[in-house]
Amino acid sequence: MSDFYSNRIAILGIGLIGGSIARGLKSANNDIFISAYDQNDEALRQALSEGVINQISTLEELARESNILVIALPPITAAQLIPKLAAVADKHCIITDVASVKSKIMEAVKEQPLSFQQRFVPGHPIAGSEESEFKSSTSELFRDRNVILIPHTKINPKALAVVNELWRKLGANILGMELAKHDEVLAMTSHLPHLLAYTIVDALVGQQQSEDIFRYAAGGFADFSRLASSNAKMWSDIFVTNSEAMILTLDSYIERLQEFKKYIANQDHSLLMRKLSNAKDVRDDFLQKYLGNKVTTQSTATNINFTLAPGGVVKGDIRVPGDKSISHRAIILGSISDGVTKVSGFLQGEDALNTLAAFQEMGVTIVGPSNGKLTIYGVGKEGLKAPRVPLYMGNSGTAMRLLCGLLAVQKFDSVLTGDESLNQRPMARVIEPLALMGAKIESTEKNTPPLLVSGRELKAAEYDMTIASAQVKSCLLLAGLYAKGETIITEPAPCRDHTERMLEGFGYVVTKQHDGRKTSVHGGGSLKAASIDIPADISSAAFFLVAATITPGSKLILRHVGVNPTRTGIINLLNSMGANIQILNETNVGGEPVADLQVSYAALRGIEIPKDQIPLAIDEFPVLFIAAACAEGETILRGASELRVKESDRIEAMATGLETLGISVETFSDGICIEGGNFQGGVIDSFGDHRIAMAFVIAGLRASTPIKISNCANVGTSFPGFICLANKVGIPVNQVTEEQ
Repeated sequence: MSDFYSNRIAILGIGLIGGSIARGLKSANNDIFISAYDQNDEALRQALSEGVINQISTLEELARESNILVIALPPITAAQLIPKLAAVADKHCIITDVASVKSKIMEAVKEQPLSFQQRFVPGHPIAGSEESEFKSSTSELFRDRNVILIPHTKINPKALAVVNELWRKLGANILGMELAKHDEVLAMTSHLPHLLAYTIVDALVGQQQSEDIFRYAAGGFADFSRLASSNAKMWSDIFVTNSEAMILTLDSYIERLQEFKKYIANQDHSLLMRKLSNAKDVRDDFLQKYLGNKVTTQSTATNINFTLAPGGVVKGDIRVPGDKSISHRAIILGSISDGVTKVSGFLQGEDALNTLAAFQEMGVTIVGPSNGKLTIYGVGKEGLKAPRVPLYMGNSGTAMRLLCGLLAVQKFDSVLTGDESLNQRPMARVIEPLALMGAKIESTEKNTPPLLVSGRELKAAEYDMTIASAQVKSCLLLAGLYAKGETIITEPAPCRDHTERMLEGFGYVVTKQHDGRKTSVHGGGSLKAASIDIPADISSAAFFLVAATITPGSKLILRHVGVNPTRTGIINLLNSMGANIQILNETNVGGEPVADLQVSYAALRGIEIPKDQIPLAIDEFPVLFIAAACAEGETILRGASELRVKESDRIEAMATGLETLGISVETFSDGICIEGGNFQGGVIDSFGDHRIAMAFVIAGLRASTPIKISNCANVGTSFPGFICLANKVGIPVNQVTEEQ
């Protein structure tokens, strides 16, 4: 049932939406068989004569003979028909709807047998026009428009996947949303604007000079009142069925309207300007971010900088955002598992959200994130669909390298790309071992993205990694889930094992040998959905660990931090330097060890960093270099050439910044020597690297004069809310947006 083109599609209601669905399906594949029912005989005859549908049927015939039935009717009518459809529908028929209000429909669905509930998929295309008849239907109505799927607790994920694919074939972008939230959000964003359009026309009709008002009305009136041309019956249904959410929305709107009335009555020009300017900025941001519109403004491009006053004391009790590495993996494994995966603690940063969007594009329905919670409706190992556009990984090397392994074994081709920084990062480290398994991945001459991944069947292989890289290991393990035989990876030193732990959490057998240095999986198994509680990211916690360690009088508690032994290099190294970090309340959550970390100020001494700790702290070295600059004596790092091919050349970027602040450094091809000293102020270029930017924020605590850090926009990719949390614990940092 995964390929709905082998099915019979029925459409109940052949107006604008139903007619456009039929036209779009026929345009995608003219061989599909479409039946329709509507009380408008003329519309049915026109659809039949134009070849948009193949057959006019009765309601009972549609329900009995179809594999997918689309209810394209107003919400009250749809709700009234649910019992009848449940009584006559074929037991395999999947039913979905298009109504913009779900509460009444789902009340009716919940009264039906469980088998019907499991096959009912609530849907809502965010598309339409002021015309609602079949004659206005078009095959392109849903292209590049959002369609919301609203899974309920009894839904069968396989039925959901079928409806998801139907909308993908119509060119839509599919989003998931909770049932309770849907009607509330639509009341604010869709239903209220329509009601206002009807209301303003009604108000003007009541004026004595109404004819003159309409005669001299400007184009803005026509644009605003366009919504009042929509189908009156449909919108009456919507307002009545969504009355509870509409009343709450209207109350809020009327309150704001009264405020504006007061500003106007008081002739408060400055406050009006501020309110209107803020509204304009919010709308422009909405258009650029979600609709892809290029909004013309008078301002030039902007750059985000951080400024720091010297000094500060770090105190508090906080929890940093969820682990980025685990967030990526939760989406990947949850998407290819069987069943529904619940995720909490998800990092809502840009990198993780790009991974989420990639799997939505490949046909996975995902609800959220909302307050760090996600619900992933897995499609199974064989259920991913060919992406219709290149998959954009933003700034995340982790996501791109892991997806290379997963996509190399699919039955379709795909393209992986990223931002300017990611598209300069080397990918040979995953391309070459995957090639040994039979993969075909094309890159630029420099082995950088964009990558064209040709999906094909792979054979298992044994691979000895030359560098300790969790990204390489995880990439090969994901490919090994599908490859024929046993895939065995040997690592030269311990590196992150989040993928192995999570695979076991999803019920997949992973074998460890030789002190954990050799990992293997057999292809052909399946993953079962799981619940995942993502711990706080130790890479994000590291900035605050160092902040409290280097600042006299500081004491800080960091809650629920992931202390996976393959990630605790930063704690090990700081303690070796003399830090006072205590690990409290250790426990295990979903296969991952977590604990609270208590850290107080301590005088540090320089050390020579052991090579076996480098893979365990590879992402935390920028902020560790700040600690080294505050330590007595030299801190020496060798054997870390990996740092030169991160989001920036982190050795060079940190050395340049430290020298600007008066710290003596010496760089090597694979490391750095830092002589402890005192920070002065200065202007630092983060080179667009989020970890460089955040590391120098911590330096401000010990600086003698102010510090300015430029090019900090990418902090949002790994640590949303960093500035707010830093201020909360006493780090005096401000974000400044400047014109370039």
